[in-house]
Amino acid sequence: MYLELDGRGPLYDQLTRALKASILDGRIAAGTQLPPTRELADELDLSRTTVLAAYEQLRAEGFIAGRVGSGSYVSDLQARPCNHHAETSIPAPSRYAQRAREVRNWDIPRIHRGLRYNLQYGNPLVNPALNNAWGRELARAANYTRLVVNEVAGLNALRKQTCDYLARRRGVQAEPDDLLIVCGTQQAITLISRVLLEEGDRVVLEEPHYFGAHQALVAHGVELVAIRTDEQGILCSELPEQSPRLIYVTPSHQFPTGSILSLQRRKELLRYAEQHQCWIVEDDYDGEFSYESQPMPALRSLDHGDRVIYVGTFSKVMFGGLRLAYMVLPAALRVDFRNAKYLGDMSCPVIEQSALAHFMEDGGFERHLRLSRKELKSRREALIAGLKEHARDRVEIADTPAGMHLVVWLPGYDQTRCDALIAYAHDQGLGLYPMAPLYLHAPPRPGLMLGYCSLSVTEIREAMQLFGQCLDHFQAR
Repeated sequence: MYLELDGRGPLYDQLTRALKASILDGRIAAGTQLPPTRELADELDLSRTTVLAAYEQLRAEGFIAGRVGSGSYVSDLQARPCNHHAETSIPAPSRYAQRAREVRNWDIPRIHRGLRYNLQYGNPLVNPALNNAWGRELARAANYTRLVVNEVAGLNALRKQTCDYLARRRGVQAEPDDLLIVCGTQQAITLISRVLLEEGDRVVLEEPHYFGAHQALVAHGVELVAIRTDEQGILCSELPEQSPRLIYVTPSHQFPTGSILSLQRRKELLRYAEQHQCWIVEDDYDGEFSYESQPMPALRSLDHGDRVIYVGTFSKVMFGGLRLAYMVLPAALRVDFRNAKYLGDMSCPVIEQSALAHFMEDGGFERHLRLSRKELKSRREALIAGLKEHARDRVEIADTPAGMHLVVWLPGYDQTRCDALIAYAHDQGLGLYPMAPLYLHAPPRPGLMLGYCSLSVTEIREAMQLFGQCLDHFQAR
Protein backbone atom coordinates (compact mmCIF):
# COMPACT_ATOMS: atom_id res chain seq x y z
CA MET A 1 0.00 0.00 0.00
CA TYR A 2 1.45 3.37 -1.03
CA LEU A 3 1.12 5.97 1.74
CA GLU A 4 3.09 9.21 1.95
CA LEU A 5 3.72 10.52 5.47
CA ASP A 6 3.95 14.32 5.70
CA GLY A 7 6.63 14.49 8.44
CA ARG A 8 4.49 16.63 10.78
CA GLY A 9 3.95 15.38 14.33
CA PRO A 10 3.93 11.88 15.81
CA LEU A 11 4.16 8.97 13.39
CA TYR A 12 0.71 7.59 14.29
CA ASP A 13 -0.80 11.03 13.46
CA GLN A 14 1.03 11.09 10.10
CA LEU A 15 -0.19 7.58 9.29
CA THR A 16 -3.75 8.48 10.33
CA ARG A 17 -3.77 11.52 8.03
CA ALA A 18 -2.32 9.55 5.12
CA LEU A 19 -4.94 6.81 5.45
CA LYS A 20 -7.75 9.39 5.77
CA ALA A 21 -6.62 11.18 2.62
CA SER A 22 -6.48 7.92 0.66
CA ILE A 23 -9.98 6.94 1.82
CA LEU A 24 -11.50 10.35 1.08
CA ASP A 25 -9.85 10.57 -2.33
CA GLY A 26 -11.20 7.17 -3.24
CA ARG A 27 -7.78 5.57 -3.65
CA ILE A 28 -8.85 3.09 -0.95
CA ALA A 29 -12.42 2.20 -1.86
CA ALA A 30 -15.29 1.55 0.55
CA GLY A 31 -15.34 -2.08 1.66
CA THR A 32 -11.60 -2.57 1.09
CA GLN A 33 -9.90 -4.69 3.73
CA LEU A 34 -6.91 -2.88 5.24
CA PRO A 35 -3.67 -4.85 5.65
CA PRO A 36 -3.09 -6.54 9.02
CA THR A 37 -1.22 -4.26 11.40
CA ARG A 38 1.97 -6.36 11.39
CA GLU A 39 2.01 -6.48 7.57
CA LEU A 40 1.52 -2.72 7.18
CA ALA A 41 4.10 -2.01 9.88
CA ASP A 42 6.69 -4.13 8.06
CA GLU A 43 5.83 -2.53 4.71
CA LEU A 44 6.15 1.05 6.01
CA ASP A 45 9.04 0.30 8.40
CA LEU A 46 6.99 1.46 11.40
CA SER A 47 6.30 -0.16 14.75
CA ARG A 48 3.14 -2.21 15.09
CA THR A 49 2.12 0.05 18.00
CA THR A 50 2.11 3.04 15.64
CA VAL A 51 -0.15 1.22 13.16
CA LEU A 52 -2.48 0.00 15.93
CA ALA A 53 -2.84 3.58 17.20
CA ALA A 54 -3.67 4.89 13.71
CA TYR A 55 -6.25 2.13 13.16
CA GLU A 56 -7.88 2.86 16.53
CA GLN A 57 -8.13 6.58 15.69
CA LEU A 58 -9.69 5.83 12.29
CA ARG A 59 -12.13 3.41 13.94
CA ALA A 60 -13.12 6.01 16.50
CA GLU A 61 -13.80 8.57 13.74
CA GLY A 62 -15.84 6.10 11.69
CA PHE A 63 -13.43 5.76 8.80
CA ILE A 64 -12.98 2.01 9.30
CA ALA A 65 -14.91 -0.75 11.02
CA GLY A 66 -13.64 -3.96 12.54
CA ARG A 67 -15.08 -7.40 11.82
CA VAL A 68 -14.42 -10.10 14.40
CA GLY A 69 -12.01 -12.67 13.08
CA SER A 70 -11.74 -10.91 9.72
CA GLY A 71 -9.92 -7.59 10.08
CA SER A 72 -10.51 -3.87 9.45
CA TYR A 73 -12.57 -2.60 6.50
CA VAL A 74 -13.06 0.88 5.05
CA SER A 75 -16.48 2.33 5.84
CA ASP A 76 -18.85 3.53 3.13
CA LEU A 77 -18.02 7.25 3.14
CA GLN A 78 -18.68 9.88 0.47
CA ALA A 79 -15.25 10.31 -1.10
CA ARG A 80 -14.35 13.74 -2.37
CA PRO A 81 -13.63 13.77 -6.10
CA CYS A 82 -10.00 13.37 -7.03
CA ASN A 83 -8.77 16.25 -9.18
CA HIS A 84 -5.40 14.79 -10.05
CA HIS A 85 -6.49 14.47 -13.68
CA ALA A 86 -7.97 17.89 -14.30
CA GLU A 87 -7.87 18.51 -18.03
CA THR A 88 -6.15 21.86 -17.62
CA SER A 89 -3.10 20.14 -16.14
CA ILE A 90 -2.68 17.49 -18.86
CA PRO A 91 -0.68 18.27 -22.02
CA ALA A 92 -2.44 17.50 -25.29
CA PRO A 93 -1.92 13.88 -26.43
CA SER A 94 -0.13 13.03 -29.65
CA ARG A 95 -1.95 13.12 -32.98
CA TYR A 96 -1.89 9.33 -32.95
CA ALA A 97 -3.62 9.23 -29.55
CA GLN A 98 -6.24 11.71 -30.73
CA ARG A 99 -6.95 9.70 -33.88
CA ALA A 100 -7.01 6.44 -31.90
CA ARG A 101 -9.60 7.94 -29.56
CA GLU A 102 -11.72 8.95 -32.54
CA VAL A 103 -11.61 5.57 -34.30
CA ARG A 104 -12.48 3.74 -31.09
CA ASN A 105 -15.71 5.74 -31.04
CA TRP A 106 -16.67 4.85 -34.61
CA ASP A 107 -20.00 3.21 -35.32
CA ILE A 108 -18.62 -0.28 -35.85
CA PRO A 109 -20.76 -3.37 -35.27
CA ARG A 110 -21.19 -3.75 -31.53
CA ILE A 111 -21.22 -7.22 -29.99
CA HIS A 112 -24.54 -8.06 -28.33
CA ARG A 113 -24.54 -9.99 -25.06
CA GLY A 114 -27.16 -12.16 -23.42
CA LEU A 115 -29.17 -12.92 -26.57
CA ARG A 116 -30.72 -16.33 -27.10
CA TYR A 117 -29.49 -16.50 -30.71
CA ASN A 118 -26.45 -14.39 -31.47
CA LEU A 119 -25.28 -14.56 -35.09
CA GLN A 120 -22.05 -12.81 -34.17
CA TYR A 121 -19.13 -13.21 -36.55
CA GLY A 122 -15.41 -13.23 -35.78
CA ASN A 123 -15.33 -15.68 -32.89
CA PRO A 124 -13.92 -19.15 -33.63
CA LEU A 125 -15.77 -22.39 -33.12
CA VAL A 126 -16.01 -23.53 -29.50
CA ASN A 127 -14.60 -27.05 -29.28
CA PRO A 128 -14.83 -28.50 -25.73
CA ALA A 129 -12.28 -31.20 -26.59
CA LEU A 130 -9.80 -28.48 -27.47
CA ASN A 131 -10.00 -27.07 -23.94
CA ASN A 132 -8.78 -30.34 -22.43
CA ALA A 133 -6.09 -30.85 -25.07
CA TRP A 134 -4.84 -27.29 -24.67
CA GLY A 135 -4.72 -27.64 -20.89
CA ARG A 136 -2.46 -30.68 -21.25
CA GLU A 137 -0.22 -28.85 -23.72
CA LEU A 138 0.13 -25.85 -21.40
CA ALA A 139 1.03 -28.09 -18.47
CA ARG A 140 3.63 -29.88 -20.54
CA ALA A 141 5.07 -26.64 -21.87
CA ALA A 142 5.33 -25.18 -18.37
CA ASN A 143 7.48 -28.14 -17.33
CA TYR A 144 9.73 -28.32 -20.39
CA THR A 145 10.09 -24.71 -21.57
CA ARG A 146 12.90 -22.40 -20.51
CA LEU A 147 11.08 -19.57 -18.73
CA VAL A 148 13.16 -16.73 -20.10
CA VAL A 149 12.42 -13.98 -22.59
CA ASN A 150 12.10 -15.67 -25.93
CA GLU A 151 13.75 -14.74 -29.21
CA VAL A 152 12.00 -11.66 -30.60
CA ALA A 153 11.05 -13.43 -33.86
CA GLY A 154 9.29 -16.15 -31.89
CA LEU A 155 10.06 -19.64 -30.64
CA ASN A 156 12.02 -21.44 -33.34
CA ALA A 157 10.03 -24.66 -32.86
CA LEU A 158 6.76 -22.80 -33.54
CA ARG A 159 8.18 -21.00 -36.57
CA LYS A 160 9.37 -24.31 -38.00
CA GLN A 161 5.99 -25.99 -37.46
CA THR A 162 4.23 -23.00 -39.01
CA CYS A 163 6.48 -23.18 -42.09
CA ASP A 164 5.65 -26.87 -42.52
CA TYR A 165 1.95 -26.15 -42.14
CA LEU A 166 2.01 -23.27 -44.65
CA ALA A 167 3.80 -25.39 -47.23
CA ARG A 168 1.25 -28.20 -46.90
CA ARG A 169 -1.94 -26.17 -46.59
CA ARG A 170 -1.39 -22.81 -48.24
CA GLY A 171 1.37 -23.41 -50.79
CA VAL A 172 3.65 -20.88 -49.09
CA GLN A 173 7.35 -21.78 -49.11
CA ALA A 174 9.11 -20.12 -46.19
CA GLU A 175 12.00 -20.65 -43.80
CA PRO A 176 11.78 -20.01 -40.04
CA ASP A 177 13.89 -16.86 -40.51
CA ASP A 178 11.11 -15.46 -42.74
CA LEU A 179 8.56 -15.68 -39.92
CA LEU A 180 7.71 -13.29 -37.12
CA ILE A 181 5.35 -14.49 -34.37
CA VAL A 182 3.08 -11.67 -33.20
CA CYS A 183 0.29 -11.19 -30.68
CA GLY A 184 -2.63 -11.34 -33.09
CA THR A 185 -3.43 -9.90 -36.51
CA GLN A 186 -4.07 -6.49 -35.01
CA GLN A 187 -0.47 -6.27 -33.80
CA ALA A 188 0.69 -7.33 -37.25
CA ILE A 189 -1.24 -4.43 -38.81
CA THR A 190 0.17 -2.02 -36.24
CA LEU A 191 3.74 -3.18 -36.93
CA ILE A 192 3.16 -2.80 -40.67
CA SER A 193 2.00 0.77 -40.10
CA ARG A 194 5.03 1.60 -37.96
CA VAL A 195 7.61 0.02 -40.25
CA LEU A 196 6.27 0.93 -43.70
CA LEU A 197 4.04 3.99 -43.41
CA GLU A 198 4.37 7.69 -42.71
CA GLU A 199 1.52 10.08 -42.03
CA GLY A 200 -0.14 11.01 -45.30
CA ASP A 201 0.95 7.88 -47.22
CA ARG A 202 -1.66 6.39 -49.54
CA VAL A 203 -3.00 2.93 -48.66
CA VAL A 204 -5.40 0.90 -50.79
CA LEU A 205 -8.16 -0.88 -48.89
CA GLU A 206 -10.85 -3.19 -50.23
CA GLU A 207 -14.43 -1.92 -50.20
CA PRO A 208 -15.98 -3.31 -48.03
CA HIS A 209 -13.16 -4.22 -45.65
CA TYR A 210 -12.01 -5.41 -42.22
CA PHE A 211 -12.80 -2.55 -39.85
CA GLY A 212 -9.88 -3.40 -37.51
CA ALA A 213 -7.41 -2.68 -40.31
CA HIS A 214 -9.31 0.48 -41.22
CA GLN A 215 -9.10 1.75 -37.64
CA ALA A 216 -5.39 0.99 -37.24
CA LEU A 217 -4.48 2.66 -40.53
CA VAL A 218 -6.55 5.79 -39.88
CA ALA A 219 -5.03 6.12 -36.40
CA HIS A 220 -1.63 6.10 -38.07
CA GLY A 221 -2.67 9.06 -40.24
CA VAL A 222 -2.63 7.53 -43.72
CA GLU A 223 -4.80 8.45 -46.70
CA LEU A 224 -7.12 5.56 -47.55
CA VAL A 225 -8.19 4.72 -51.10
CA ALA A 226 -11.17 2.34 -51.18
CA ILE A 227 -11.32 0.01 -54.21
CA ARG A 228 -14.53 -1.87 -54.99
CA THR A 229 -14.81 -5.66 -54.89
CA ASP A 230 -17.05 -8.06 -56.80
CA GLU A 231 -17.52 -11.83 -56.95
CA GLN A 232 -13.88 -12.19 -58.10
CA GLY A 233 -12.39 -9.97 -55.38
CA ILE A 234 -10.78 -6.55 -55.63
CA LEU A 235 -11.19 -4.75 -58.98
CA CYS A 236 -7.58 -4.37 -60.07
CA SER A 237 -8.66 -2.20 -63.00
CA GLU A 238 -9.65 0.51 -60.51
CA LEU A 239 -6.33 0.64 -58.65
CA PRO A 240 -5.04 4.23 -58.56
CA GLU A 241 -2.60 5.61 -61.11
CA GLN A 242 -0.75 7.41 -58.34
CA SER A 243 1.33 4.79 -56.56
CA PRO A 244 0.16 3.82 -53.09
CA ARG A 245 2.61 2.77 -50.43
CA LEU A 246 0.60 -0.31 -49.43
CA ILE A 247 -2.31 -2.49 -50.60
CA TYR A 248 -4.28 -4.41 -47.93
CA VAL A 249 -6.28 -7.39 -49.26
CA THR A 250 -8.03 -10.55 -48.07
CA PRO A 251 -7.75 -12.64 -51.27
CA SER A 252 -8.58 -16.12 -49.97
CA HIS A 253 -11.95 -15.11 -48.50
CA GLN A 254 -12.67 -11.42 -48.91
CA PHE A 255 -13.80 -9.86 -45.67
CA PRO A 256 -16.71 -9.51 -45.39
CA THR A 257 -18.30 -10.49 -48.74
CA GLY A 258 -16.59 -13.90 -48.98
CA SER A 259 -15.49 -13.56 -52.62
CA ILE A 260 -12.26 -15.34 -53.64
CA LEU A 261 -9.71 -13.37 -55.65
CA SER A 262 -9.41 -15.01 -59.07
CA LEU A 263 -6.07 -16.24 -60.37
CA GLN A 264 -6.12 -13.63 -63.14
CA ARG A 265 -6.59 -10.80 -60.67
CA ARG A 266 -3.92 -12.19 -58.36
CA LYS A 267 -1.47 -11.90 -61.22
CA GLU A 268 -2.72 -8.40 -62.06
CA LEU A 269 -2.31 -7.32 -58.44
CA LEU A 270 1.25 -8.63 -58.25
CA ARG A 271 2.15 -6.91 -61.53
CA TYR A 272 0.70 -3.66 -60.23
CA ALA A 273 2.76 -3.89 -57.02
CA GLU A 274 5.92 -4.53 -59.04
CA GLN A 275 5.28 -1.64 -61.44
CA HIS A 276 4.30 0.82 -58.70
CA GLN A 277 6.94 -0.33 -56.18
CA CYS A 278 4.45 -0.88 -53.36
CA TRP A 279 3.87 -3.58 -50.73
CA ILE A 280 0.91 -5.96 -50.50
CA VAL A 281 -0.47 -7.18 -47.18
CA GLU A 282 -2.25 -10.53 -47.57
CA ASP A 283 -4.51 -11.10 -44.56
CA ASP A 284 -5.36 -14.82 -44.67
CA TYR A 285 -7.60 -14.67 -41.61
CA ASP A 286 -9.59 -17.89 -42.19
CA GLY A 287 -7.98 -19.59 -45.18
CA GLU A 288 -8.09 -22.93 -43.32
CA PHE A 289 -11.85 -23.23 -43.74
CA SER A 290 -12.83 -24.23 -47.27
CA TYR A 291 -15.69 -26.74 -47.55
CA GLU A 292 -16.39 -27.70 -51.15
CA SER A 293 -13.07 -27.59 -52.99
CA GLN A 294 -9.33 -27.37 -52.54
CA PRO A 295 -8.59 -23.79 -51.45
CA MET A 296 -6.67 -21.62 -53.88
CA PRO A 297 -3.00 -21.21 -52.89
CA ALA A 298 -2.12 -18.04 -51.05
CA LEU A 299 -1.20 -14.91 -52.99
CA ARG A 300 2.24 -15.10 -51.36
CA SER A 301 2.86 -18.42 -53.16
CA LEU A 302 2.69 -16.59 -56.52
CA ASP A 303 4.90 -13.70 -55.43
CA HIS A 304 8.24 -13.79 -57.25
CA GLY A 305 9.07 -10.15 -56.50
CA ASP A 306 9.04 -10.63 -52.70
CA ARG A 307 6.49 -7.85 -52.18
CA VAL A 308 3.76 -9.73 -50.27
CA ILE A 309 3.62 -9.65 -46.48
CA TYR A 310 1.57 -12.69 -45.50
CA VAL A 311 -0.40 -12.52 -42.23
CA GLY A 312 -2.04 -15.60 -40.69
CA THR A 313 -3.57 -16.21 -37.29
CA PHE A 314 -4.00 -19.07 -34.84
CA SER A 315 -6.66 -17.18 -32.87
CA LYS A 316 -9.37 -17.77 -35.49
CA VAL A 317 -8.49 -21.46 -35.78
CA MET A 318 -8.06 -22.18 -32.06
CA PHE A 319 -9.68 -19.61 -29.77
CA GLY A 320 -9.68 -15.82 -29.55
CA GLY A 321 -7.83 -15.61 -26.24
CA LEU A 322 -4.75 -17.32 -27.67
CA ARG A 323 -3.54 -14.06 -29.29
CA LEU A 324 -0.90 -15.66 -31.49
CA ALA A 325 -0.46 -14.90 -35.18
CA TYR A 326 2.41 -14.86 -37.64
CA MET A 327 3.85 -12.87 -40.50
CA VAL A 328 5.83 -14.20 -43.47
CA LEU A 329 8.13 -11.31 -44.32
CA PRO A 330 10.02 -10.33 -47.46
CA ALA A 331 13.75 -10.69 -46.87
CA ALA A 332 14.29 -6.93 -47.11
CA LEU A 333 11.95 -6.30 -44.15
CA ARG A 334 12.98 -8.97 -41.64
CA VAL A 335 15.32 -6.83 -39.54
CA ASP A 336 13.04 -3.79 -39.46
CA PHE A 337 10.04 -5.81 -38.33
CA ARG A 338 12.02 -7.62 -35.66
CA ASN A 339 13.27 -4.29 -34.35
CA ALA A 340 9.72 -2.91 -34.24
CA LYS A 341 8.47 -6.04 -32.47
CA TYR A 342 11.31 -5.81 -29.93
CA LEU A 343 10.50 -2.20 -29.12
CA GLY A 344 6.80 -3.04 -28.76
CA ASP A 345 6.88 -6.00 -26.39
CA MET A 346 10.15 -7.93 -26.93
CA SER A 347 8.37 -11.22 -27.72
CA CYS A 348 5.15 -13.18 -27.38
CA PRO A 349 4.50 -15.42 -24.33
CA VAL A 350 6.86 -18.38 -24.55
CA ILE A 351 4.76 -21.06 -22.79
CA GLU A 352 1.83 -20.58 -25.19
CA GLN A 353 4.22 -20.70 -28.16
CA SER A 354 5.81 -23.90 -26.88
CA ALA A 355 2.43 -25.50 -26.24
CA LEU A 356 1.22 -24.64 -29.74
CA ALA A 357 4.42 -25.91 -31.36
CA HIS A 358 4.06 -29.30 -29.67
CA PHE A 359 0.30 -29.39 -30.44
CA MET A 360 1.15 -28.95 -34.12
CA GLU A 361 4.04 -31.43 -34.07
CA ASP A 362 1.93 -34.06 -32.31
CA GLY A 363 -0.90 -33.82 -34.86
CA GLY A 364 -3.44 -32.29 -32.49
CA PHE A 365 -3.68 -29.10 -34.51
CA GLU A 366 -4.57 -30.96 -37.73
CA ARG A 367 -7.13 -33.11 -35.89
CA HIS A 368 -8.74 -29.99 -34.50
CA LEU A 369 -8.85 -28.44 -37.98
CA ARG A 370 -10.54 -31.51 -39.47
CA LEU A 371 -13.20 -31.58 -36.77
CA SER A 372 -13.73 -27.82 -37.05
CA ARG A 373 -14.16 -27.95 -40.83
CA LYS A 374 -16.71 -30.76 -40.55
CA GLU A 375 -18.72 -28.99 -37.86
CA LEU A 376 -18.60 -25.56 -39.51
CA LYS A 377 -19.70 -27.06 -42.82
CA SER A 378 -22.75 -28.55 -41.07
CA ARG A 379 -23.59 -25.22 -39.47
CA ARG A 380 -23.16 -23.36 -42.73
CA GLU A 381 -25.49 -25.79 -44.50
CA ALA A 382 -28.06 -25.41 -41.72
CA LEU A 383 -27.86 -21.62 -42.01
CA ILE A 384 -28.36 -21.65 -45.79
CA ALA A 385 -31.21 -24.16 -45.55
CA GLY A 386 -32.88 -22.08 -42.85
CA LEU A 387 -32.56 -18.90 -44.91
CA LYS A 388 -34.08 -20.60 -47.95
CA GLU A 389 -36.96 -21.99 -45.89
CA HIS A 390 -37.84 -19.00 -43.73
CA ALA A 391 -36.44 -15.91 -45.49
CA ARG A 392 -37.00 -17.24 -49.02
CA ASP A 393 -36.68 -14.59 -51.74
CA ARG A 394 -36.66 -11.74 -49.23
CA VAL A 395 -32.88 -12.03 -48.96
CA GLU A 396 -30.03 -12.63 -51.40
CA ILE A 397 -27.38 -15.03 -50.12
CA ALA A 398 -23.76 -14.30 -51.02
CA ASP A 399 -22.89 -17.98 -50.87
CA THR A 400 -19.19 -18.82 -50.83
CA PRO A 401 -17.97 -22.27 -49.70
CA ALA A 402 -15.52 -20.98 -47.11
CA GLY A 403 -15.12 -19.04 -43.89
CA MET A 404 -17.16 -18.68 -40.72
CA HIS A 405 -19.92 -16.27 -41.78
CA LEU A 406 -22.35 -15.51 -44.59
CA VAL A 407 -23.47 -12.21 -46.06
CA VAL A 408 -27.12 -11.72 -46.98
CA TRP A 409 -28.46 -8.68 -48.84
CA LEU A 410 -31.88 -7.20 -48.19
CA PRO A 411 -33.55 -6.24 -51.49
CA GLY A 412 -36.20 -3.56 -51.10
CA TYR A 413 -34.69 -2.25 -47.87
CA ASP A 414 -32.90 1.02 -47.26
CA GLN A 415 -30.39 1.44 -44.45
CA THR A 416 -32.93 2.96 -42.07
CA ARG A 417 -35.25 -0.01 -42.48
CA CYS A 418 -32.31 -2.41 -42.13
CA ASP A 419 -31.33 -0.78 -38.83
CA ALA A 420 -34.94 -1.04 -37.65
CA LEU A 421 -34.96 -4.77 -38.52
CA ILE A 422 -31.76 -5.29 -36.51
CA ALA A 423 -33.24 -3.44 -33.52
CA TYR A 424 -36.50 -5.41 -33.70
CA ALA A 425 -34.64 -8.73 -33.98
CA HIS A 426 -32.54 -7.76 -30.95
CA ASP A 427 -35.72 -7.25 -28.93
CA GLN A 428 -36.80 -10.75 -29.95
CA GLY A 429 -33.49 -12.25 -28.78
CA LEU A 430 -31.79 -12.48 -32.18
CA GLY A 431 -28.43 -10.80 -32.79
CA LEU A 432 -27.96 -9.47 -36.34
CA TYR A 433 -25.04 -7.37 -37.60
CA PRO A 434 -25.09 -4.76 -40.41
CA MET A 435 -22.74 -4.50 -43.36
CA ALA A 436 -22.79 -0.68 -43.50
CA PRO A 437 -19.99 -0.04 -40.93
CA LEU A 438 -17.62 -2.14 -43.07
CA TYR A 439 -17.67 0.40 -45.91
CA LEU A 440 -15.57 3.53 -46.24
CA HIS A 441 -18.33 5.07 -48.36
CA ALA A 442 -22.07 4.46 -48.25
CA PRO A 443 -22.82 0.86 -49.33
CA PRO A 444 -24.79 0.32 -52.55
CA ARG A 445 -27.41 -1.69 -50.64
CA PRO A 446 -28.08 -2.80 -47.07
CA GLY A 447 -27.04 -6.22 -45.88
CA LEU A 448 -26.25 -8.40 -42.86
CA MET A 449 -23.33 -10.53 -41.75
CA LEU A 450 -24.47 -13.79 -40.17
CA GLY A 451 -21.86 -15.70 -38.18
CA TYR A 452 -22.48 -19.39 -37.53
CA CYS A 453 -19.66 -20.36 -35.15
CA SER A 454 -21.40 -19.60 -31.86
CA LEU A 455 -24.62 -21.60 -32.40
CA SER A 456 -25.27 -25.31 -32.79
CA VAL A 457 -27.07 -26.70 -35.84
CA THR A 458 -30.32 -26.88 -33.84
CA GLU A 459 -29.92 -23.31 -32.59
CA ILE A 460 -29.20 -22.08 -36.13
CA ARG A 461 -32.44 -23.66 -37.36
CA GLU A 462 -34.38 -22.00 -34.55
CA ALA A 463 -32.62 -18.69 -35.20
CA MET A 464 -33.58 -18.78 -38.88
CA GLN A 465 -37.20 -19.45 -37.97
CA LEU A 466 -37.11 -16.37 -35.74
CA PHE A 467 -35.37 -14.38 -38.49
CA GLY A 468 -38.21 -15.28 -40.85
CA GLN A 469 -40.72 -14.04 -38.29
CA CYS A 470 -38.83 -10.75 -38.02
CA LEU A 471 -38.98 -10.37 -41.81
CA ASP A 472 -42.71 -11.19 -41.69
CA HIS A 473 -43.21 -8.39 -39.17
CA PHE A 474 -41.58 -5.85 -41.46
CA GLN A 475 -43.30 -7.15 -44.57
CA ALA A 476 -46.68 -6.70 -42.92
CA ARG A 477 -46.03 -3.05 -42.07
